[in-house]
Amino acid sequence: MYYYGEGAPQNYKTAMKWWTLAAEQGDARAQSVLGAMYQEGKGVVQDYKTAVKWYTLAAEQGYAPAQFSLGWMYEKGLGVPQDYKTAVKWYTLSAEQGHTPAQFNLGLMYEQGQGVPQDDKTAVKWWTLAAEQGYARAQFSLGVMYAQGTDVPQDYKTALKWYTLAAEQGNARAQFNLGVMYAQGTDVPQNYKTAVKWLTLAAERGDADAQYNLGVMYDQGLGVPQDYKTALKWLTLAAEQGVADAQYNLGQMYYNGQGVLQDYETAMKWWTLAAEQGYARAQFNLGVMYDNGDGVPQDYKTAMKWWTLAAEQGDAGAQFNLGQMYRKGQGISQDYKTALKWYTLAAEQGYARAQFNLGVMYD
Repeated sequence: MYYYGEGAPQNYKTAMKWWTLAAEQGDARAQSVLGAMYQEGKGVVQDYKTAVKWYTLAAEQGYAPAQFSLGWMYEKGLGVPQDYKTAVKWYTLSAEQGHTPAQFNLGLMYEQGQGVPQDDKTAVKWWTLAAEQGYARAQFSLGVMYAQGTDVPQDYKTALKWYTLAAEQGNARAQFNLGVMYAQGTDVPQNYKTAVKWLTLAAERGDADAQYNLGVMYDQGLGVPQDYKTALKWLTLAAEQGVADAQYNLGQMYYNGQGVLQDYETAMKWWTLAAEQGYARAQFNLGVMYDNGDGVPQDYKTAMKWWTLAAEQGDAGAQFNLGQMYRKGQGISQDYKTALKWYTLAAEQGYARAQFNLGVMYD
């Protein structure tokens, strides 16, 4: 009552006093709650070692929530040396009593091979038990396993079932995956409106991939009226979380003035962020901006730098442009052999201008 402020002012210290008295008489629930108070630092200085002490006393009496919490402490190395095997021991004891978070975490340990041999089938077993009790994270993980066919027959309908159950509980990753399934028509009728519904729910929870995909839907008018300003909003949120695709698309919108005033400087900002993550088309576009002097002083050497990075990833346009630079000696000494090399790589990808220039060089 003191913990929740029911019938008395909320007072963690007073709650601690009474729980300590009960815990010292061997009450497992009180011991477990004390462990949580010390772990979280509520009403007391945070102290992982003391948390472990109380969790252990409760866990040894068979109290499932304490067994789970003790497993967590060993898994993360809080108040004890990190020890996956001991974590698995306590998770198992808790999971066998039907404790859903323990069942889920035990599944993770088997999936990742931490403290036990890697075993996806056993992971599926524990996740299924948790999922059937309504544990959203387990439902989502099962959806992934069935969608990928990981040690279970690939089954998109079953994946859809588990994703839907998790999504209806607000699991953002399940909402995102559902959105993608409906957008792509993966074993369900393609339905952009339903895709937008699920992507919006995930995006509003801060899921960066959902924000990016929702931005694309508004940009292209899929399932919603085309709306560049709303596209810009969602792409910006995703880009600020580091999604390179979103950073690239934002650069495109600022460069072309879609949903926003044309702004080469801002376009360059977003393309640079994407390019620094290795995004080839952003690297190519930066090369074009430096080559043309769009929003920056013309700089052939910097253009070459970005085109080289894109070309080394197989971007045919960058390969062709590098060929041009070496052939003309722009930003570098003229070098026909290197020009030939880059033209050839672009030409082999079907790039017509490179094929033409190769013909000229061999003529």
